[in-house]
Order: sequence, then C-alpha cells, then structure tokens
Amino acid sequence: MPNEIADVEKNQNGPRRRPLVAIVGRQNVGKSTLLNRLAGRRIAIVEDLPGTTRDRLTANVSWLDKEFTVIDTGGVEMKGSSSFSDEINKQVDIAINEADLILFLVDAKDGLMPSDMDLAALLRPVKKRVMLVVNKADNEKMDMASHEFNRLGLGVPIPVSAYHGRGINDLLDVLLARLPEPPPVTAVNPAESLKIAIVGRPNVGKSMILNRLLGEERVIVSSIPGTTRDAIDTNLDYNGQSVILIDTAGIKRRGRQGGGVDKYSVIRSLEAIDRADIALLVLDAGELVTAQDLHVAGYIQQAFKGVIIIVNKWDLAKTLDKSEVTRCLRANLKFMRYSTILYTSAMDGTGISDIMPQAMEVYNQRNKRIPTAELNNAVQQVLAAHTPPHKGFQLLKFFYTTQAEVNPPTFVFFVNDATLMHFSYQRYLENQLRKNFGFEGTPLRLIFKTRGEKK
Repeated sequence: MPNEIADVEKNQNGPRRRPLVAIVGRQNVGKSTLLNRLAGRRIAIVEDLPGTTRDRLTANVSWLDKEFTVIDTGGVEMKGSSSFSDEINKQVDIAINEADLILFLVDAKDGLMPSDMDLAALLRPVKKRVMLVVNKADNEKMDMASHEFNRLGLGVPIPVSAYHGRGINDLLDVLLARLPEPPPVTAVNPAESLKIAIVGRPNVGKSMILNRLLGEERVIVSSIPGTTRDAIDTNLDYNGQSVILIDTAGIKRRGRQGGGVDKYSVIRSLEAIDRADIALLVLDAGELVTAQDLHVAGYIQQAFKGVIIIVNKWDLAKTLDKSEVTRCLRANLKFMRYSTILYTSAMDGTGISDIMPQAMEVYNQRNKRIPTAELNNAVQQVLAAHTPPHKGFQLLKFFYTTQAEVNPPTFVFFVNDATLMHFSYQRYLENQLRKNFGFEGTPLRLIFKTRGEKK
C-alpha cells in the first residue's frame, strides 16, 4: 500500500520539491500546537480535548532559507477505544510512510506512558527517520524530566514547549540537519494553482467525493456526521493544471453550531471558501435544498466564488425525476442560476468524472477577459434596448465600461451618478453580460462609479 501511494503522489505532482515531516504521537500531546508553532500561524484546530485532530493536515514551513512540509496526524489509539481509531491509525500509517522525517511527540507532564512505548515499538524499524520530541517542557525542571524518554531507544529526546515556543529554534536546527536534500525539480508548471473547496452540510459525502477524485483514501470517510473538522488541502495535477482540493467540515447553521471544535470547524470551512476559486456545493439527493444549504450557497455568492452544485447520493434517489429536481433547485437557488448542476454518487462513482472538467470550464470562465472596445459596444446595445433608470428628471447616464479584474470577473461602469442605479437594472445588466459573453458558473462583480470619484 505505501508504495502505491508514493506512486500516486509522484504521478500527480511529479518530483517533490519539499521534504515531508510527519508529527505522530498519542492523543493530546500537542501535535496540532506544534504544527501551528512551526508554521507561524494557526492552521490546525487546537482544543484541550483528546481526538480533536482526525485527518492529516499539512503546512509548508521555511527555516533558514530551507523549506519543508509538515504533516499533522490524528492521535494514535493503540487500544482502539473510539469509533474512529482504525481510520485514524490508518491515516498515521500513511503519513509515516510518506514522510522523510518523523517527529515522535510525547508529553513531559504526563511522563512515559504505555501507549508511548507501544508506538515507539512501531517506529523502531524506521528509527533512522525518527526524532523524539518531548513537548510541554515549559521550564528547565521539565527539561530534566525529558530524560525519562531515553528508555524508548529512539535517540536523544529534544525538549520543547510548542505552546510557549520554547526550544523550537533548536528543534528546527536539528530537523534541518537531518532532512534529506530535496530532489531536483525536472518540470515546473507555471500556471497558478486552481483551488477548489468541497463544502456542504455534514454527512453529504464530501470526503468520499474527494477520495474518488484522488483515487486514494486521503481523508477519513465515515457515516457519522462531522467526521472532518478541519479544512484539508490536497494537491492534484489535472492535465497539467495544478489543483488544490480543500475538503471541509460540514457547515451548520449558526443556531446549530456547538461550542469549541464545532465553532472552529465552521470558521475553517468559511475560510476555505474565501481562499478558493471554486466551491463544490454538495447536496444530499434525499433532502435536496435545506436551510443550511441556502446558508452555504449565500456565503459562496457573497464571496464571489465560482460554484458547481453537486447532488450526491443519486444512486439512492430511485423515485426522483432529474428534470423535476433541477427545476426545484433552480427555484430555491434563484440567485445561482448561472451554476451548473451535476448528479453524482460517490459510493459507486457515477458522475464523478464530470466534476473536474466542469471545474476547469468554470475556472476558464472566471479568468475570461473581454476587450474594452467589444465590451463597450455590447453595453451600448444593452442600454439602447432598455432605458436606464431615472429619479425625477435626472437620468442615469453611462460613459464608459471596463473589465477591471478576472477571478472573479469584475466590471466597472463609470456613470454620472451611481446613486441612481437600481438593483433591478443592475440584475438586467448582469444578465445581458452573461447573454453576450457567457461566464457560466461564476458570479459577476459590477461596480458603479460616479465620474470624477477618486476611489
């Protein structure tokens, strides 16, 4: 299995540019805190509860002009005490086999635990790639306590305090000395990465869709709602285009969000939408559009992100008519009539092959630029067909139109008085721009500026 995964990584991404470092350990020893400290920002959810991190999280780290990628993992449960233990341990196994270096994290305050010794036994065959790191060594007294971990037989323990930043520089110095030289890069894709966020309510099949797209079990798939709590980034090479797939936790309506981890999961999901180019809005064929779905769709619209609506679990919708479902979706998501609707089954793979081609088409539409002369000619025809609004005797006049940006397509209209613009006429202009130039799958940003306005 590890060799097959390595082959998939090479086929997707070509030679790795950065060495990989995996953080492993039992639950609640501070793995996510260490990742955040190394990365210099909060990437992983940190909660003083066992089992908060379930999937692998990655972050690129730079130290002394050298770069490497850190993989955070879920806490290993040697006894299999929770419903997620088998899946978490499998993810840890994959991370260990992918890594060039393994940071085995233990807890100075708890001391040497039986589960630490069990995990050390698993790591001993790859001892040359293991660094023993003793976390929560907040002072010199705790540094002395770290010598207890010499019994693990995995080298000299390195005491650190990930929370306070104590000993992190020393850790990084030792880490860099033990990292292999990165392999030479034989090919570089100059194209900017296309970022796709997979979003939706809990338990609609987001992680399973991601695994289907990748062809491997990159994230845990479970029938229990809320399995994915963080946003997980995975690289993919699609016909020469660099793609980052972001699997997210299920987004709940604000009134149904729990405290702690649930709250931070929602924040991560909304942040994932913010940094994505395109959102795959995954719906459940058995429920279609719920209030939560409308909440997520509205956020995607407000963020001006491209969108593809995916009706998943279509294999279970034996009695539904696709044309009727499409009409229902269009009626409920009136503000997203520009979106494409795909019907999929992540369970049996139906329709999954249509997702990436459609995402590429939406991405191309988002990056489309209309020549200024052609744009102004089209706008003049649109204005002639439908008189602009007026207030009293003052008529809204258009002087000039330009496309200021792409991704999202942004159009600036210079007018005599922007306060005269009515939302219905703005909608008319958007519809006509789509009629003339396409822009399927993406919202348009229309800006109206009074002539002579500085900003």
